[in-house]
Amino acid sequence: MVSKKVTVTNESGLHARPAGVLAKEAGKCHSNVTIKTGDRTVQCKSILNIMAAAIKCGTEIEVCCDGENEAEDLAKIVALIESGLGE
Repeated sequence: MVSKKVTVTNESGLHARPAGVLAKEAGKCHSNVTIKTGDRTVQCKSILNIMAAAIKCGTEIEVCCDGENEAEDLAKIVALIESGLGE
């Protein structure tokens, strides 16, 4: 398992549109992709799980990947979050 902490920079946090972008990319990953925020762990392949976490702008999250191609998947997901998820 590999992980990296990243801060959400989207002004509105991970609402529907960026959560959809994140879930779509996570769905393409071969590894299991999760986000840890506080004491909560969320599966990234589900838009509803991401939205239910109510992650706001400025929140530090930990992206974790476990499985085949985990390092590549982590780099891809972290870069996507740091880029603002298309916003």
